Amino acid sequence: MPSKQVFAHKDGATYTTSNGAPVPEPYAAGRLGRRGPLLLQDFHHIDLLAHFDRERIPERVVHAKGAGAFGYFEVTHDVTDISCASMFASVGKKTPAVVRFSTVGGESGSADTARDPRGFAMKFKTDEGNWDWVFNNTPVFFLRDPAKFPHFIHTQKRDPQTHLKDASMFWDYLSQNPESVHQVMILFGDRGIPDGYHHMHGYSGHTFKWVNAQGKFVYTQVHLKKKGGAKTILAEDAVRIAGENADYGIQTLFEDIQDGKFPEWDVFVQTMTPEQAEKFRYNILDLTKIWPHDQFPLRPVGKLVLNENPQNYFAQIEQAAFSPSHLVTGVEPSVDPVLQSRLFSYPDTHRHRLGTNYQQLPVNAPLVPIANFQRDGPQLFVHQGARPNYQSSIAPLTYKARPYDLEDHEVFLGNALYDLSEITELDFEQPRALWQKVFDDGAKERFVKNVAGHLKDAHPPVITRQLSVFAAVDQGLADRLAAAIGVATVKPLAVKPAAHAENTKYKFKAA
Repeated sequence: MPSKQVFAHKDGATYTTSNGAPVPEPYAAGRLGRRGPLLLQDFHHIDLLAHFDRERIPERVVHAKGAGAFGYFEVTHDVTDISCASMFASVGKKTPAVVRFSTVGGESGSADTARDPRGFAMKFKTDEGNWDWVFNNTPVFFLRDPAKFPHFIHTQKRDPQTHLKDASMFWDYLSQNPESVHQVMILFGDRGIPDGYHHMHGYSGHTFKWVNAQGKFVYTQVHLKKKGGAKTILAEDAVRIAGENADYGIQTLFEDIQDGKFPEWDVFVQTMTPEQAEKFRYNILDLTKIWPHDQFPLRPVGKLVLNENPQNYFAQIEQAAFSPSHLVTGVEPSVDPVLQSRLFSYPDTHRHRLGTNYQQLPVNAPLVPIANFQRDGPQLFVHQGARPNYQSSIAPLTYKARPYDLEDHEVFLGNALYDLSEITELDFEQPRALWQKVFDDGAKERFVKNVAGHLKDAHPPVITRQLSVFAAVDQGLADRLAAAIGVATVKPLAVKPAAHAENTKYKFKAA
């Protein structure tokens, strides 16, 4: 299905070399006579080839395939009691936004309809610097131990020998790390394949701290709910669409915005006080679990609207760089270990992929002036003139104090150690509720079909181990999967009871 052609208005520009000299014929090349060799002195032709050889930058290791657009965030409800972030200063305030959606595991040419989590990244250009929300379309993830992430991603990509996707690799990791089963239940359920990029919800997953002007903070998780509801597609339709148009998500997003059908999301937060966190049944930093809505209801904050397509995909979307460490006054990271790892990893990969000065690229540059002691490096755009590159008493900068000091809640004391979370009965409570209370009969049937169709290609020991994980969720679920695959039923994975879990209390303070 070809995309609608979009033509730029004629601007009357004169064709030139990269140094601005006019060129009468772009296709011509200097040579000695009609049949002679080319001339090295033809800068236009040599520069054309040299630039062409360097037009590709490294694709993202994850989230390589994606689509993006521009819009704004608008405050609809007063939340200044929980955050002094300037973006929330008053109801009706609008902040420009850059948004990029993506699949996680596939390469840049992969299909938009793959069964895969989706990235939902936003850059808000506030009047006190850029604030990035680097979210997913699911409220949980496969892991809660940061060192597992590179290993997990490797198993979801290609086998080192065959260079093919491999079901045994895929399920081998998941079956050895049963805390992943909550995300697996979502991924292989009806929510597993969104209908394009702009018909899905978004979730922070991670816990952040929002801080008010008095220094009081609440733990927060952010939810974006697609206005009109999320839309998904069935597995057979996803396969068909992938064959017909692998760029279905990119195209439908672009065309909807072009036609004035602007995607819109309502933005909510769940909040939890430090005292509630101490008493909560789960570790609030556990990325594999949700906060129940009946205990921590959604509080409205604002809305996100996308109303402008990019003019140049590479410059405005491919070069867009999002990081959860791009924060502003009024929001702080929690000690969620996966979040803490991402705070380093994202800017590190941007420096590799885009260069040291990636934040100076127009799509990433904040609207406010930059003044610091960073200088030079590749692709420098903002040189800061003659300003000293150190903390000078001769030409001092102004230093704006934060309006708050965080209250004394997180006090850490302990020995250095290598920490790895344990699997307990707590890890199966929420997936069990999903299977027993949320999935209806049709959803259960489709889930079994989706999982069995993929898991059957794994090695038999991997199949058995993964079935034992599903049996720990629900024995009936595991039995149905075993029957669909044609293997023997298995007993549940043996796990520690919830009473023995180390994460039943969220303890910060030293004894």
